[in-house]
Amino acid sequence: QVRFLEQQNRVLETKWKLLQEQGGVGVGGRSLDPFFETYIGGLRKQLDCLSSEKIQLESELKNFQDMVEDFKTKYEEEINKRTAAENDFVLLKKDVDGVYMTKVELQGKSDSLLDEINFLKCLYEAELCQMQKTVSDTSVVLTMDNNRNLDLDSIIAEVKAQYEEIANRSRAEAEAWYQTKYEELQATAGRHGDSLRDTKMEISELNRGIQRIRAEIESVKKQVRTLQTSIADAEQRGEAALKDARAKLAELETGLQKSKQDLAQQLREYQELMNVKLALDVEIMTYRKLLEGEECR
Repeated sequence: QVRFLEQQNRVLETKWKLLQEQGGVGVGGRSLDPFFETYIGGLRKQLDCLSSEKIQLESELKNFQDMVEDFKTKYEEEINKRTAAENDFVLLKKDVDGVYMTKVELQGKSDSLLDEINFLKCLYEAELCQMQKTVSDTSVVLTMDNNRNLDLDSIIAEVKAQYEEIANRSRAEAEAWYQTKYEELQATAGRHGDSLRDTKMEISELNRGIQRIRAEIESVKKQVRTLQTSIADAEQRGEAALKDARAKLAELETGLQKSKQDLAQQLREYQELMNVKLALDVEIMTYRKLLEGEECR
């Protein structure tokens, strides 16, 4: 009986060593907890970095959208300026056309006045010739009828000088009036021409500004599209990484829970074996004392 108990004790000691070895593995398993926690912490940091990157990309997208709205506002302002300049150009063109028509009308009146002056000049010369002839005939008759010596040549010269003075004065006044009107029309046309050139230059400058703003808007739109694509890719990568991290975390938590359960089971078995060993040790000691007592008798 004692030998049987000793053999059973050795078997229990062997099991105890095996359990201690397995317990060492369990203890080693328990030492994996910091590793799991470190790995989980790294995944959480990666998730935080992805969240921060997403917030930064959303902020940059908001800034680009504000820039696009600003360029749209400037573009609309330039369009309004261009429309106003085109309206001014139309009004100036109407004024220039009106001035040109007035110039043509005044040119016609000037030509008519010159024709009238030439006609009056011819008429005056004809009347003067006729008057000279009449005066000459009268002087011949007077010379024949009464022997008075009248100074008809001086009278005729004086009358001719008066008619020529009247004709020259009328022609000079007409030419001066025409020249004044012509200069006024040229000055008005020059002013309108300068305004027209300035308006054309302003319209050209506005067109160039509009083209430049359109190019800038297209560039910003392209940047926004690129940024949106980057944000979408980052979100997809972040979601994939988060999903993978959650799956790994769940797997690690499951493994950790299983390790804890295995450790608890091993501890329970260890405790049971310890109780059995203690009971066997007590029983062996009892048998030994009994045997020693028998031998002493």
